[in-house]
Amino acid sequence: MLLYRLLVGFYDSVDTWNSTPPALCYESRMQSFDFTQRTRFVFGAGTVNQLGTLAKELGASRVFIVSDPGVVSAGHFEHGRRRLEEAGLQSESFHDLHENPSTIDVEAGAEVARKFQPDLIVGLGGGSSMDCAKGINFLFSCGGRMQDYWGVGKAMRPMLPMIAVPTTAGTGSESQSFALISDAETHVKMACGDPKAACKIAILDPELTVTQPPRVTALTGIDALTHALETFVTNKRTAISTAYSRQAWHLLASGLEKVINRPSDIEARGQMQLGACMAGMAIEASMLGAAHALANPLTAKYSIPHGQAVGMMMPHVVRFNAQLPEIESDYQELAAAISVRDEKPGEMIANWFTKQLQLAGLKT
Repeated sequence: MLLYRLLVGFYDSVDTWNSTPPALCYESRMQSFDFTQRTRFVFGAGTVNQLGTLAKELGASRVFIVSDPGVVSAGHFEHGRRRLEEAGLQSESFHDLHENPSTIDVEAGAEVARKFQPDLIVGLGGGSSMDCAKGINFLFSCGGRMQDYWGVGKAMRPMLPMIAVPTTAGTGSESQSFALISDAETHVKMACGDPKAACKIAILDPELTVTQPPRVTALTGIDALTHALETFVTNKRTAISTAYSRQAWHLLASGLEKVINRPSDIEARGQMQLGACMAGMAIEASMLGAAHALANPLTAKYSIPHGQAVGMMMPHVVRFNAQLPEIESDYQELAAAISVRDEKPGEMIANWFTKQLQLAGLKT
């Protein structure tokens, strides 16, 4: 009952999620939908070297690059900047952002962008860099404050084209039209989405993820797993989102242990990056659920890393959802994919997920 009250309480107060808690009511996956895949995906080792060429294909001449300090230290920002320079493009950059970008970060970046007047934005980094880049795009292209775009479809003007270059395998931000930005005053994590904010191109180069610290690999990998698991049973799921969720689960569930034990395994890194991207596509088609609704306030208010927060919530939400026979049946399919077979698949998935947290060195 305590978890039930907690879930209902969060759903009463968080208006960015479904009006009814995911998996508390069942809807057919064959429900109607209107889905457009707006992003071109370029995948493969070394594909970051195409950044300049792809930027020129979009008609760019002045490129604004958003990268967090860790990506700069790893050398990925400079590598990308040089590819743009070799293509004859001018660039400016913004690096003063935090792990969970706030309205302050976005406003500061937008001010730099206004002085430079770019015609293309590149988000090169993890989910924070890509989300901040989208947030900057909202303010640069449409004006106002980030709070004005909390919700869906509130951009009233065309937005600059954007290229995403993820250096982590977690958020799937490259395949979504949403920017997750924390309000610096209220600490509420705002989901600001609009079709105009979707990236034109996403470059998926698994070599960029090799330099991640082990903890970042763990946090982002767990985050991606929760995306696949939640979208598979959310009450807004459709035939399209379920297909993405299923494939993402297969890739991520078998790939996480590989990248933790063999960090330089490019094949496994690519498996994780594709899985995270497909989980992001599932989010775009269906949205998420209770684990994220519970975890986001922990991140925004207490600065608990998102992967840690949502990872701790996920096993409890799985057990809660599994009380519905229809959802327990769905969990049976996911359990079979990880070679877990039991009369209570929800319980088995919850236990398996807890073991993944332990394997990743995270708290349970």
